[in-house]
Amino acid sequence: MQKPVTLASPAAKQSVQSFWNAASCGELGYAVGPDEITQLTNQATARYQLEPYILPFANTALGQGRDVLEIGVGMGADHLAWAQAQPRSLTGVDLTPRAIRFAQARLQTAGLPSTLLVADAEQLPFPNASFDVVYSWGVLHHSPDTPQAFAEVARVLRPGGTAKIMVYHTYSLTGFMLWLRYALLAGQPFTSLASIYAQHLESPGTKAYSARQVKKLLRAAGFSHVAVTIQLNHGDLLQGAVGQRHQGRLLAVAKALWPRWLFRTVTPFLGLYLLVTAQKYVADQGRTP
Repeated sequence: MQKPVTLASPAAKQSVQSFWNAASCGELGYAVGPDEITQLTNQATARYQLEPYILPFANTALGQGRDVLEIGVGMGADHLAWAQAQPRSLTGVDLTPRAIRFAQARLQTAGLPSTLLVADAEQLPFPNASFDVVYSWGVLHHSPDTPQAFAEVARVLRPGGTAKIMVYHTYSLTGFMLWLRYALLAGQPFTSLASIYAQHLESPGTKAYSARQVKKLLRAAGFSHVAVTIQLNHGDLLQGAVGQRHQGRLLAVAKALWPRWLFRTVTPFLGLYLLVTAQKYVADQGRTP
């Protein structure tokens, strides 16, 4: 019998890397067109149409004249926005060579500089206190050791520096839909949401957190001020090319009948995204309890 991959096993990191190196986030269904530049343009257009809250949350103006790091550049749409903000320096890392190639192509086309590296979020190849801003959208919950990745964000930030991070929220419409299909309808109603996320949402071992858990982890990592908001996303609302791993008649019917207006009005607290803004601890200011 094949030994299962666990979060602690050396195979876990390789599984995550292999998953995303097969197709970067947003590539399937959105990066369409006759050539790479058209594909990148179409992917960015679709990204910001479906998720108009990304750039307001990122607030790339924070990077002007500062040293900025993005962890998990993906196809590079957000990285281009950071480059356009005229930082003093811009650095981007990703676990996959595929993503780095996409980001390089996007920035080269725009004629903007960035240092782009294949690197592990749990072992960032930078000295302590190297950056003023660290940004990471939907990446650190895929790392086998997310608390260690949070600690690395704090390590490479300067005191008083800002982290802008999105991670997944446990109590989301997306999570409940996946639980309905892969637990309740499969005759396994005692399956945990943690197991559902790890097995059925994107790369193996994907995690989700409550707002309280994220605040606790980031304060333990070295952040004094942590603000968290919950955001419904296109997966919660069954919009766009969601559900590519879960195609079937049930999904098609759900997309057609989904009461999006109701969820936006009544359950905005059940969004998949936790939008986190955190400030690194400064010794003479004390920590927030």
